[in-house]
Formats: sequence, C-alpha cells, structure tokens
Amino acid sequence: MEIRAAAIQLNSTADKDRNVDAAERLVREAAADGAELIALPEKWNVLGDAEALHEGAEPLGGPTLTAAASWARDLGIHLLAGSIPERVEGQPKLFNTSVLIGPDGELHARYRKIHMFDVDVGGVSYRESENEEPGDEIVAAAIGGSLPGVTLGMTVCYDLRFPELYRILAVRGATVLSVPSAFTFETGKDHWEVLLRARAIESQAFVIAPNQVGEAPPQYDSYGHSMLVDPWGTVLAVAPDGECFVAADLDLSEEDRVRSTLPSLANRRPGAYRWPEAAHVEIPSHA
Repeated sequence: MEIRAAAIQLNSTADKDRNVDAAERLVREAAADGAELIALPEKWNVLGDAEALHEGAEPLGGPTLTAAASWARDLGIHLLAGSIPERVEGQPKLFNTSVLIGPDGELHARYRKIHMFDVDVGGVSYRESENEEPGDEIVAAAIGGSLPGVTLGMTVCYDLRFPELYRILAVRGATVLSVPSAFTFETGKDHWEVLLRARAIESQAFVIAPNQVGEAPPQYDSYGHSMLVDPWGTVLAVAPDGECFVAADLDLSEEDRVRSTLPSLANRRPGAYRWPEAAHVEIPSHA
C-alpha cells in the first residue's frame, strides 16, 4: 500500500491572518498534488515572542482549528495541524499542541509537546517553560479510514532529541512519525537531517517533518529544509528555501520489508534494560 504525504513549510510570524491564509493555500496545493496526509509545521498560526503567542493562543475549538477542519473536510484529507499555542481555561501557561484532523473534519488525536525548549543557542536564550506547560501523554494515533495500517506517532520539534520517546512510539505501533517544527537555523544546519534520519532508522518508520523557515521577530530564525524520510533513513524529499510544500509516496510494504529483514524492534530485550534514577550530567557554571 502506498500513501502520498506532504510537509508544508511556512514562514509564520505574529501576523495570524497571513499565516492561516498561507497555510490554506499550500494545503490545497498539496492536496491537488494527490497528498492524502498533509502536515503543517509547529506554531503555524502564530510564531513570535511571549506576547504574540499569548495574544494568538486559542482553545482547540477556536477559529484556527475550525478553519483547518474545514480544509480537511473539503479536501477529504488527513491533516496534521502542526501545532498551535493552546489556551486552556484556568491554566495560566499555554500548551504547544499538535492536532490530527480527519477527512470528516473531526479532531482525531491531540498531542501536547512534552519537552520544553529551554536552551541557549546562537546567542539566544530560549525558555519555553516560562510560557508553556509540558504535556505528559505519549500519543500514537491509528488513522484508519482511507489510510488503514497507518499509525501516527505524534511529536513536536525539540522532542526530536529524545530517542526514548520515539522508541516507545515505535513499540506502540507507529508506522509514521510526525515532527512539526520551528527548528532553529543554528542547530538545524548541523543536526536537523541527522536527527530525522536517526529517528527513522531506529524506529523503522517513515518521518514527516514540516519546518518553519526564515525569520520571525524578535528572535526566531528557522532552518527550513522540511523533509520526508523512509524507514531505511533515505531522504525522500526536502524543501528548498521559502514557503512551499514537498511530497512523497510512502510505500508501507517497504516498511514491512525493513522490519522483517532487519528486525531490531523485534530483537529488543526490555528485561535487560534499566533506567538510571537520574541522568549523571553536570552543567558547568560560567559565573
């Protein structure tokens, strides 16, 4: 069985209306190209500083996902609505939430980003945890319907650096891994492709990784190079600079072949693995 999948690459900013219009145009173009599973990047409806994110945040039933649901229904596609800043009543911080919408226009799965991007790279300090709350649920969603046999392992951006999350998704049956991202240029030029291919190889699953591209004031500079990767680690498609989509046919029989001829998932020995109580990592002081 083959399915055609597409990754949408955007240069989202604090201009929410423009972002949503650009997303709709590219989703429709990808669907016209035959894509049945289409993925948008992280924070595709609004990307900016804390004020912009809080101002643009919505509940899951808000106008952004209502619009995305109408596209999925009109086009008869499965749409991974990347992630949006989700506002929850009574919760002071936001969630960074990825949503899978079916061709019926209904929300089929929700994943809240688990790992907060609290790092210092390229001379910029990122502290997602100041404004966002981490999720605590791992989500592998069986898509079904027109895509039988496809189970989507849902992750977001910085999650890519935590292989234990992807191993759990693979063990739970994920056949396609989604990585909507706003991966920085500074880290992306050295790590983006390497990490995506590594997660595909070790999980023996397809990876769909739509990324932001270009600048979003005041500090974002995203790497782009949205990508689709097969279970052998071969890059099937990579986006050029600029807003666009890339698509590829995912041959699920190839995934079955890889898993049967090189059965690393089946050869696991869970009984021999022991997690240490804490990571033995010292963070140097620069005081």
